[in-house]
Amino acid sequence: MLVLQHIRASRGIFYIIFMQEKTIAVVGLGYVGLPLALLAERKGYFVLGIDIDKKKIETLEGGVSPFLDEEVSRHLKEAKHIQFTSDFSAISNAEVVVICVPTPVYENHMPNLEPVIGSSEGIAKYLKKGQLVILESTVNPGVSETVVLPILEKASGLKAGVDFSLAHCPERINPGDKKWNVENINRVVGCTDETGLERTAKFYESIITGSVKRMSTIKAAEAVKVVENSFRDINIAFVNELSRSFTRLGIDVVEVIDGAATKPFAFMAHYPGCGVGGHCIPVDPYYLIEYAKENGFDHDFLILARRINNNMPEFTTERLQDALNMHSKAMKGSVVAVLGLAYKPNIDDCRESPSFEIIKHLEEKGVEVRTFDPFVLNRSTHKSLDEALDGVDAVVIATAHSVFKALTPNDLLSRGICIVTDGRNCLDKKVFM
Repeated sequence: MLVLQHIRASRGIFYIIFMQEKTIAVVGLGYVGLPLALLAERKGYFVLGIDIDKKKIETLEGGVSPFLDEEVSRHLKEAKHIQFTSDFSAISNAEVVVICVPTPVYENHMPNLEPVIGSSEGIAKYLKKGQLVILESTVNPGVSETVVLPILEKASGLKAGVDFSLAHCPERINPGDKKWNVENINRVVGCTDETGLERTAKFYESIITGSVKRMSTIKAAEAVKVVENSFRDINIAFVNELSRSFTRLGIDVVEVIDGAATKPFAFMAHYPGCGVGGHCIPVDPYYLIEYAKENGFDHDFLILARRINNNMPEFTTERLQDALNMHSKAMKGSVVAVLGLAYKPNIDDCRESPSFEIIKHLEEKGVEVRTFDPFVLNRSTHKSLDEALDGVDAVVIATAHSVFKALTPNDLLSRGICIVTDGRNCLDKKVFM
């Protein structure tokens, strides 16, 4: 069916004719949804980008990315066949609807499915026969069928597997990674029905260069994501515990890990740090922990890993206190620069960043904290590295941004700073000893 769509864009008003079967709608235009929407546009789809944040929509209509990403910014400026809106009725024009909203946890670590529920309710009002709905948001096994599916069926009056298909393809994206991106990472898909499964796989095969694995059930596809990130969380917890142990034993844990990594099989190097941040690793295990608990099983191993990793910001402040004491300085009244607020290098994403826990622990001990992050200036107390370092007693490196990795001993000693807690092992220890 041909559809004549009128579009208002920042460049002016223009018309475009497109085929409905080549139109997709992406709900949620954050770190996952926007790169996916732009990728689909480059692969020949007409894309409807939907987000409830009207300020974000205005920013996107102006050709500006709401977050820092050079590739996204470039593709956004080049995109010609994409429309941004806060109106969910736009999904009625799409053959495929992809949900890419965040799935955080509450302060008590319980899964927060409100964004998924809200998006499902918005879509359900305009769902039509023949449409394919794909949930990319990370959820615990069972959410697609017990939360999303009932909402879609009740409000639309349609039946999944008969009138429409519901699929899950867990998002895989690594912000700031120059090698692996939304286009070349392999994907897995699961669906309510075989026809929908094949449609889902064909859709992703049409936009990515990686492979697409068809899973037997939606639950299996949902489980893939939480297992991936729980695996990483457990391994990080292991080396974080080694770090705490080896500190007492006088052993360089990084040197030991590098030594173990020379084994060509059965060992995968993970490194300790001042905490685990981001939208996946510190969040996803809780989805599996809670779901299993509801079904009569306790994930003791995952719970322990989360506790170990959650304690690393406090351990970081303890290490700093030890260093200050060695120099006859008290924590209370000291001035400390925390360098880095983002959860990983050279991006502006602060979600679940351990930096804020470190800051909280320092302030509780009476420390005057200065912060600087060149990618997150709006949340930094100081707008330049020089300002942040001027007159401080010690430094904590909480994010391995390139600008911090480039620091030399003279950069610090010339300012009278002789105490550095490298929370990311990003400085050359031999040079700084």
